[in-house]
Amino acid sequence: MNQPKKFSGATTVWLFKMAWRDGKASFNKLGLFMASIVLGIAAVVSIQSFSENLKSNIAVQSKSLMGSDFKIDSNKAPNEVVMTIMDSLGGYNAREINFPSMAAFPNKEGTKFVQVRGIEGGFPFYGELETEPVNAAKTYQSNQSALVDATVMLQLNLKVGDSIKIGAISLPIAGALKSVPGSNAVFSTVAPPVVIPFEFIEASGLVQTGSRLDYEFYFVADPNTDLAALNKSIGKRLDAEEADLDIHTSTSQRLGRRYDNFGRFLNLVAFIALLLGCVGIASAIHIYIKEKLRSVALLKCLGATKRQTFLIYLIQIAVVGFLGGIIGSILGIILQQLFPVLLEGLLPVDVEITLVPNAIFMGVLLGLFMSVLFALYPLIGTLYISPLQALRIEEKSNPQSLKAGIFVLMGIFAFIFLFSYWLLKDLRYALAFVVGLVITFSILAGIAHVFMKAIKRFFPYSWGFIPRTSLLNLYRPQNQTLILVLAIGVGSFLISTLYFSKDLLLVQANMEAQENTANIILLDVQTGQQEDVAKTIKANNHQVIDNIPIVTMRMHSIGGKLVNAIKEDSTSTINRWVLNHEFRTTYRDKLIDSETLEQGEFTSKADGLDAIPISVSDNLSRDAKLEIGDEIVFNVQGVLIKTVVGSIRTVDWSRMQLNFTVLFPTGVLESAPQFRVLTTQVPDERASATLQQQLVSQFPNISVLDLRQILSVIENLLNKIGWIINFMAFFSILTGIIVLLGAVRTSKHQRIKESVLMRTIGAKSRQILKMIALEYIYLGILGSLTGIILSLVSSQLLALWIFETPFSPSVIPFVVLFPGITILVLVIGLTNNLSVIKKPPLQVLRRETN
Repeated sequence: MNQPKKFSGATTVWLFKMAWRDGKASFNKLGLFMASIVLGIAAVVSIQSFSENLKSNIAVQSKSLMGSDFKIDSNKAPNEVVMTIMDSLGGYNAREINFPSMAAFPNKEGTKFVQVRGIEGGFPFYGELETEPVNAAKTYQSNQSALVDATVMLQLNLKVGDSIKIGAISLPIAGALKSVPGSNAVFSTVAPPVVIPFEFIEASGLVQTGSRLDYEFYFVADPNTDLAALNKSIGKRLDAEEADLDIHTSTSQRLGRRYDNFGRFLNLVAFIALLLGCVGIASAIHIYIKEKLRSVALLKCLGATKRQTFLIYLIQIAVVGFLGGIIGSILGIILQQLFPVLLEGLLPVDVEITLVPNAIFMGVLLGLFMSVLFALYPLIGTLYISPLQALRIEEKSNPQSLKAGIFVLMGIFAFIFLFSYWLLKDLRYALAFVVGLVITFSILAGIAHVFMKAIKRFFPYSWGFIPRTSLLNLYRPQNQTLILVLAIGVGSFLISTLYFSKDLLLVQANMEAQENTANIILLDVQTGQQEDVAKTIKANNHQVIDNIPIVTMRMHSIGGKLVNAIKEDSTSTINRWVLNHEFRTTYRDKLIDSETLEQGEFTSKADGLDAIPISVSDNLSRDAKLEIGDEIVFNVQGVLIKTVVGSIRTVDWSRMQLNFTVLFPTGVLESAPQFRVLTTQVPDERASATLQQQLVSQFPNISVLDLRQILSVIENLLNKIGWIINFMAFFSILTGIIVLLGAVRTSKHQRIKESVLMRTIGAKSRQILKMIALEYIYLGILGSLTGIILSLVSSQLLALWIFETPFSPSVIPFVVLFPGITILVLVIGLTNNLSVIKKPPLQVLRRETN
């Protein structure tokens, strides 16, 4: 009587065989699903693999980057305590004094702002000075000659044997310097290095009050020396003497962190591609499962349990996800080969690309996990469909299915949160990212519901048949309006947010040619020189725009507590840089354009007050834990000045002008030892070169900054970063197109019988095509415009809370993405339905039945 279920004792082997047989026949339908996985995985694996290669190369080459095992550096000559510490370490093996300065080249036109490095001893001990000719690196000290940056040699048409003039000395050029350990690639572009023998530093006459000097002492350690323990044992003692111990491993860690920030943004770009891929997975599986309902029904009628039918399709999806993860990982490994080329000039080391097993394993695992997780929601429907419902292709919601779907959604958002936290390394940002996505989905769903209700309530009955019918389709039973608006809106939101965020990160440095905008800055002008320097500027028909006094000082006490006591207080929360910093301050009677008063009242002139009211920048207030009314005593060249925080300013440090953390009122520092910074504006490169030659020849201690050169360097670097971000954005856009294709294909199943019915009662193919076109135009406009507007709001919040920068939105999402996505939805929708419209109704119905 009771016939046993044939498949109740089915083995795992049988499940895999069934999954293979069914999947083999439907593999072309799973292509969209695999494409979504491959692109997202490729983006993540390529960035993760390259980041790991960069970190490992920096770690391996850290000694060559520094040129020694460790060094002790300070911005002032070492005192007896520091010398004693160095002697206890066996003495330094080499030493250096470096500073920025202008260099002139006798018998050659042009001057150059350079970084002078006076070296004594066998530095570098790791890596090498790369010069042309090669032997110049070994003979320049004994021959009392200079090594000049190779780019400068090329720019100014210099040859070996020509002379370079630095301050009061002139030296023959022994060779072109191609690379030197300890040079920052970006800063070297602005201030190229010039290496001279140490003995000529004093003779140059550039070591004066106010000069920006760095003293560095290099050490070669025993191979068994624990550098981290050494840093821990003497680091604080050196800090107390305003010196610093820098070990080669900490250098590599700092460089790694510096490039981590850039890498995190690229990771976020890849994650957006991954999320779009996840939406594509859900859309593709939704289509696939709808087409498999009859197969599910037949299996259940033959005795298969709902668990077995569920596992058959879960195995299919898991296998495709696994294969997609492998293909995506291979593509990511290939793509990472392009990164060193794209980032040329930005990287501190030569990156040797190797396979990173962790990144590959992560890619494969991520492909498998993503596929299963994001396919569960459409798959769960098969568990709660009876054979009769499936055979009739009825779609009824089931309370159990809804409850299981909620758990799956919770799992999806948990995955997004954990993965974003792993990428961003910040709990708040990860949480904000997930909350932002939830809000975005909710708003898009709400707008879709409101739109459908508004159409139903305010339906335009006076319209013609075709536009009326296209609107009716948006709220008919089993409509796809909500799904399509969500898919189109989320894709538009993520891609637009990427463009807006890129604009926030890559603010181009454009300096407009205005009469009152300085593009030449003269540094280290001594007080007695300012009038003569001003006359030289005016003699060249230029105006002196700024003449700013600079007074150097250090903090003596904060809130009545000596700085030295605060250094020894392990419980102090004051940032260490504040205690060791030599402040370069100025005095004036008003704020400038880059400053905004945040708290307190700005005092323009001090009238015989015991405590001078000063204005501090918000970052100094934060790091030094200062509030309005707090007392600070400054040591100005041995004279103690008592001050009180009268106001706190917000300073826009991104502007190309002189800004200060500490600002005094007039009537206090006028008689203090000081030097001046003068600025002017020149119309072109020739005028700049003429002025610089005259100033350097008359005043060799002055350093001249040509802002146009610096801005050009910055713009080139930003362009390189922008190029690679756009390159990664390509993956997001391509994945977004695939998602749209899947989302629009989802609606095909619902339209077939309606189109057939319309044609059966006499509608022409052209009329049906117009209806479908109008419907997809409505959906494209609604979804893409809503997504772009939401991304505009989210980017404004990013600019306000995270980047802390003014937001000037790009027009690309509105003039390119908005019409582009709308047209793309229209084209995909029409292409998707052409096969139904062109064929006879009976043929279409027979095909669907089969």
